[in-house]
Amino acid sequence: MPDTAPATAPETAPETPPLAPPVARDLCTDCGLSRTAEPRRCGRACQFMAPDYPALEARVHGRARDPGRGDERFFGPYRAMHRARLEPPRPGAQWSGLTTRLGQRLLESGRVEAVLATAPDPADPWRPRPVLITEPAQLAGCRGMRMGVAPLLALLETARQRGIRRLGVIGIPCQIYPLRALEAELGFDEITVIGIPCSDNTSTENFHHFLGLLTDAPERVTYLEFMPDYHVELRFSDRATRRIPFLKLPLSKLPADFFPLTCKTCVDYVNVLADLTVGYMAGQGEQWLIVRNEKGAGLLELLGDEVVLSELGDAGKRTGSVKGFLANTERAAGGLPTRAMPDWARPIVAWLMPRTGPRGLELARARLEMKALETIVHLRHAHPKRLQRMVPEHVWRLAEPYGLTPTPDERGGGERLSDGT
Repeated sequence: MPDTAPATAPETAPETPPLAPPVARDLCTDCGLSRTAEPRRCGRACQFMAPDYPALEARVHGRARDPGRGDERFFGPYRAMHRARLEPPRPGAQWSGLTTRLGQRLLESGRVEAVLATAPDPADPWRPRPVLITEPAQLAGCRGMRMGVAPLLALLETARQRGIRRLGVIGIPCQIYPLRALEAELGFDEITVIGIPCSDNTSTENFHHFLGLLTDAPERVTYLEFMPDYHVELRFSDRATRRIPFLKLPLSKLPADFFPLTCKTCVDYVNVLADLTVGYMAGQGEQWLIVRNEKGAGLLELLGDEVVLSELGDAGKRTGSVKGFLANTERAAGGLPTRAMPDWARPIVAWLMPRTGPRGLELARARLEMKALETIVHLRHAHPKRLQRMVPEHVWRLAEPYGLTPTPDERGGGERLSDGT
């Protein structure tokens, strides 16, 4: 699910202009591209058709990922990674307000003329809608985790019609891949991307059902976050809080299609084509910044002494957790991972996981391996003929230590990593 900032904000974002209906496609998250005047571009821009990550990484960052350099085989090309927080934290921020503040600084500094972002629907703060922001203060109205995907790229045409030449974009991976694939032909002088990691998204309607399973007062929930200490945190309008261990989530009560196949087969959790990725998985209670290129480094510099940086933690071992996830996923292929753990053991394991399980960068590596395994298992079950086109070579490499290797018919042709393999 999108890793961004709280469910409600007092400020108001701009209205969303009328949008064309989407073109119905298989494995589509409705990034907005099919709602534009040229919907056929989806065929050469969608990450769920025939992605070419090495070529786009080289175009955006000056080089493709080097699997022998640091953690690039997991997280893609980067210059530096930090644990980070704004000081002081911004009021109402889900973490400390980094993503919102970065967008504001882009506008305040004049580096962009507008920022494409996602705001809450006036009728439902959990439902996302795309907005084009031109005033820094308006970005505060975009704070909040949304469930679902806003058709963000539909507003690229709005930006061009308004004469915008330098554009900032805050988006999730399935929005950023097509943006980068078409960047050279979109007509902007420059595009700056703040990337948000995303995993296991669902529809707004499904999310309301999930909230109803977690609490008897879902209408009062203003914040929900999957925390890196293996808990879900809820905050309520009366300022009460509740934390639920992952192992006690009511996953067995969710429908098999709660998470769409697109989310179960996404190969880009960490938004590798962004200039700067702002997440939390490795942040251990703070945020996780991945500075990917020179533009991303410049973005971070815009914050000056507003941001406090520190070294990322790295503890625990991921292998057991990842193997358990693979076994559950294989048993539940086509549906949700199941947990066979007896009820008496859950409190014990829930207590142990934040203390002995993978933390910091090791947790993030575990999540990337889980996503790789999940992608392969679910595509083999639902769309085996798509494996050759949809699964990049670096994903197969992450899956290989767990015994998932491609058959000759499954390995994609033509994609090569920077080490020449």
